[in-house]
Amino acid sequence: MRALPIAVTALAAALALTSCDGGGSSSSSGKSGDSAGSAKKAAVAACVIGDAGIQVGPANAATAAGDTGNIPVTLTNKGAQCTLKGFPGLSVQAGGTSADIAADKSAAPEQLTLAEGDTASFTITYVRGAAGDAKTLAVKTLKISLPGAGTTQSFPWSYGPVAGKGSASEPNASVTPFQHAGD
Repeated sequence: MRALPIAVTALAAALALTSCDGGGSSSSSGKSGDSAGSAKKAAVAACVIGDAGIQVGPANAATAAGDTGNIPVTLTNKGAQCTLKGFPGLSVQAGGTSADIAADKSAAPEQLTLAEGDTASFTITYVRGAAGDAKTLAVKTLKISLPGAGTTQSFPWSYGPVAGKGSASEPNASVTPFQHAGD
């Protein structure tokens, strides 16, 4: 019985303390801290692939059918400060066939702000397929795009064929969200 009044009192004290931060950062009073922070966030544009240096690998490639391989990709911002949020857009191509690589559903993306020279990375994980198998895509090219942009950059794929999850049009591969790389 006594636990409820103590819990309510503790909650009220916690709320009173958080409402007295003195900085005004959570109010809408228009103080300079608020508007400057909001303007800065709004002014930072999404990163564009044309302003990025991209390095694919070195990879921990799958060597035999059924093995799993990992390919790290590093992106260096060579333009103005920009943001990345979510997952890169990836597709693999073999001849006239193209298939998208799905985002890793277990990972939660964060928004990254990259100054000029900052780096971010992501990792492609794939299962190697058996050459000649109808459920395998004999990948020759990897295409990468950044969130919110339709332009892509192409890179050679030298990591072997990619197994399909049921068909070659659904590769057994996934990509992690962007994360800060380096220091």
